[in-house]
Amino acid sequence: MNEYTRTHARPGQASADTSSIGLITQLTGEISTLVRKEVALAKSELTHSFKSAKSGLVGLVAGGLLLFAGFLVLLWAAVLGLSEIMAPWLAALIVGGVVLLIGLVMVQSGKHKLDPAAFKPTHTANSLHKDRNALRGATT
Repeated sequence: MNEYTRTHARPGQASADTSSIGLITQLTGEISTLVRKEVALAKSELTHSFKSAKSGLVGLVAGGLLLFAGFLVLLWAAVLGLSEIMAPWLAALIVGGVVLLIGLVMVQSGKHKLDPAAFKPTHTANSLHKDRNALRGATT
């Protein structure tokens, strides 16, 4: 600010230096707030992803147990089949097959929930992309 501007400034009119400093201070505060909110969003998404992974893991374990139970029933059916060669082993074979199918469905469902794509913080990435575009627009 030169001497003429300092002595001839109208009362109540902010000087260019003061308004620039104020804008920079305001921008710094807003960027700080933005970063805090982005971190909170990422934290929230990761928490959700870990809960989903936990659910997937429970599904895998339950499916594995059902597969094991189905395998035991099939073994029992084979034993009955060899000892009787008639209807009792056929019934056990059908039950074992159904249990195996249910277990396979549960394992596939749990495996899908553990897909690495489910752990991407997509909302945070989209928000950061929007923020970057907004900042580019504000600086041009």
